[in-house]
Amino acid sequence: MEIKNIDSVEQFKQIVEENQEFVLLKHSLTCPISTSANQEYEKFSETSDCPLFRLHVQHARELSNYIADTYQIKHESPQVIKIADGESTWNTSHSDITVSSLESNC
Repeated sequence: MEIKNIDSVEQFKQIVEENQEFVLLKHSLTCPISTSANQEYEKFSETSDCPLFRLHVQHARELSNYIADTYQIKHESPQVIKIADGESTWNTSHSDITVSSLESNC
């Protein structure tokens, strides 16, 4: 499944409305741990049927904060969040973002 980059609250709200479930990666463009997590996310995308999205925290600060506030999830970067039926059902961060953890939870 292709990973779509998003950067606005409006885009995110539309994604929530249009998808029963999806996975989002909060990715930092300057962090080596985030680079590794992004590589795992990209590998996962090759076999996933779930809609996948990514936000770059440096370009989407407002969206990142909105997600943290809306779902009461402390902001981390990198961080993966699974949303199902408008609710956060799973999240993990840093070196716990692996193809294996994504396959088990998404």
